Amino acid sequence: MKQIPYWLDTAPQLPDRSGKPLPESADVVVIGGGLTGLSTAYHAARKGASVVLVEKDKVGSGASGRNGSMCTQGITIPPGEARKRYGHERAVELYNAFREAVDLVEELTLKERIDCDFTRSGRLGLACKASHVEGLRAKQRELAEHFGHETVVLGKSELRAEIGSDYYHGALLDPLSAGLHVGKFVGGLADAAERAGAEIHERNAATGLTRLPGGGFLVETLHGAIRAKQVMAATDAYTDKSLPWFRKRLINVGSFVIVTEPLGEARAKELIPNARLLVAHKNVGHYVRLTPDNRLAFGGRARFAPSNPASDIKSGDILKREMTEIFPQLAGVRIDYVWGGMVGFSWDRIPHAGEIDGLYYSMGYCGHGVQMATYMGRAVAEMMDGKPEANPLRGLGFPKVPVPFYNGTAWFLPFGGAYYKAKDRWS
Repeated sequence: MKQIPYWLDTAPQLPDRSGKPLPESADVVVIGGGLTGLSTAYHAARKGASVVLVEKDKVGSGASGRNGSMCTQGITIPPGEARKRYGHERAVELYNAFREAVDLVEELTLKERIDCDFTRSGRLGLACKASHVEGLRAKQRELAEHFGHETVVLGKSELRAEIGSDYYHGALLDPLSAGLHVGKFVGGLADAAERAGAEIHERNAATGLTRLPGGGFLVETLHGAIRAKQVMAATDAYTDKSLPWFRKRLINVGSFVIVTEPLGEARAKELIPNARLLVAHKNVGHYVRLTPDNRLAFGGRARFAPSNPASDIKSGDILKREMTEIFPQLAGVRIDYVWGGMVGFSWDRIPHAGEIDGLYYSMGYCGHGVQMATYMGRAVAEMMDGKPEANPLRGLGFPKVPVPFYNGTAWFLPFGGAYYKAKDRWS
């Protein structure tokens, strides 16, 4: 069993982008080589800026290569809550941004010829209790009436045509959500950024950031310093002590995934006949999909603990138990991959992007990072080019005052996890 992400292990090998000397200066320095940073670098370079991206490991080695490889529509909070919180017009604008984000990923795969198995396979939001089906019908009405988004509610009998399990009681089908091979997408976007003129420097962490008297920044790295007119912080859940302001405003939650041995096309179709993306409607839920080579990927929070080799194995055992509870026919199947990673959450469960004292940022995707990181990278490039209206998250910045007694280590997560698991059990 490999303890590395399936998506990175099965993507074409990336070139070594380490060991290169840094230039003395650049128009834009991007800190972080995930999808946010790569998209920012790509779009800024296409505008003619000189761009340098520094990444402490390899591109895609953080959350961008460790997720469920889903590119789904829908905002990070319930649509009704979005309307109450932000008002109708603002909620619709936000919802449309999340929808356009999926379109942008597809557009980039076509424009840059990124072969990453992008497919509009559709997403099933699954009800784990019979009492939850009416909630799906209410959400369907909300989406159609207020957001112009048509979905389909499936009852338990109809759901049997979509999933080889009797575990769920119904589902909300969003037909336009997509699956992709995120490892291939990350690699393709990095190549596209370089073709556009951006420099990528791997294994070269940013260690400090100093504002210069005449404007701009000095970005200190492990292998030298570089002056930048503009800097983009694109580190999300992997933000370290070099960016303490953001670290105190993000909650980093572990997420874990297992991937089975190849099941063969016939067996895979018995499990998920139409290759839908499956997401359980729970506070502590799971996400499931078939891989392009007919394995089953099964992910979830599993344990409210950080990711490390020992923790990942324990989480993998929990996920396998949950997987076989839903799909008993997989009881004897070998698990070929298990891994974990960190997901960046904001306290209000909405991504945040903007500019603080001249430093640009986009973080806190709350589990919707594949599409929103890509989309917000483009938005930040536009913001840097003098177009603040390009930011759909404008006005929703992180709070200026950090949460008391929080320094970036989410010591409270086990307690929160116990609460939400109990809520799932009884609600």
